[in-house]
Amino acid sequence: MTTADDWQKSSYSGGGEGNDCVEVALDHPHTAVRDSKAPIQAALTFPTPAFTAFLAALRNSPGD
Repeated sequence: MTTADDWQKSSYSGGGEGNDCVEVALDHPHTAVRDSKAPIQAALTFPTPAFTAFLAALRNSPGD
C-alpha cells in the first residue's frame, strides 16, 4: 500500500500550487496513479511494465 510520502507529482504540474496534475507512486509490482486534486479518491493501478511502456510511447509520440 502506498503512503503519502510515496506519491510524486509531475514537474509539468503547472503554476500556482501545482494541483492540476496526476500523481504516481510505485507500489510493487504496480504503479498507482491518482488525481492530485482529489488524493483521497481511489487510485488506478497498472502493472509497472505496462505503465513504463505507456510513458515511453508518450515520450516518442509526435507533439501537437
